[in-house]
Amino acid sequence: MAGLLFLALAFLAVGQAGANRNGAQTAADAAALAAALDTRDALRDEWVQNVLDPTKWQDIFDGLGVPFDGCARADQLAAQNDATVTCGVRPGLPPGYTVEATTNKTVGDSIVPGTENKRSVQQATAVIEPACDVDPPGADADADVLPTFTCDGREWTLDPADLGDLPKPEDLFDVHLAD
Repeated sequence: MAGLLFLALAFLAVGQAGANRNGAQTAADAAALAAALDTRDALRDEWVQNVLDPTKWQDIFDGLGVPFDGCARADQLAAQNDATVTCGVRPGLPPGYTVEATTNKTVGDSIVPGTENKRSVQQATAVIEPACDVDPPGADADADVLPTFTCDGREWTLDPADLGDLPKPEDLFDVHLAD
């Protein structure tokens, strides 16, 4: 009987640790995605400001032209998930963020010694990938005509005289967790 009780308490300790680890992974995932989404929106704003200059589009789609300062948003999301984060910009292409989340709560008291002060730590990386294929205008391109471009299978033809129906951030960029 004592052995079964010990075994039950050991399973409870493993369950507590697993739940805490899952909380840390949720916080890391949410924080990384929040940082990337914040920057995706800034990239779209930069694209809108330069929509009449298609020579700048590819750089914007590659993540250039805006500060990658989404870590403040990552901190907010981590706090909502009862964790703290270390956040950094992911170098290279596609750009994004890598976040390490640490739970504020410990695993707690259990039959396994030393777990009462252990916190779970998990990582996540979110990337911002362009959803559009753009052919840069040639040297002989008409300045009054913007190039047609395709984003996730949808073709966009923009009229410089009427820019009322511009793509949304989610049309221009795909934000997702990376391995």
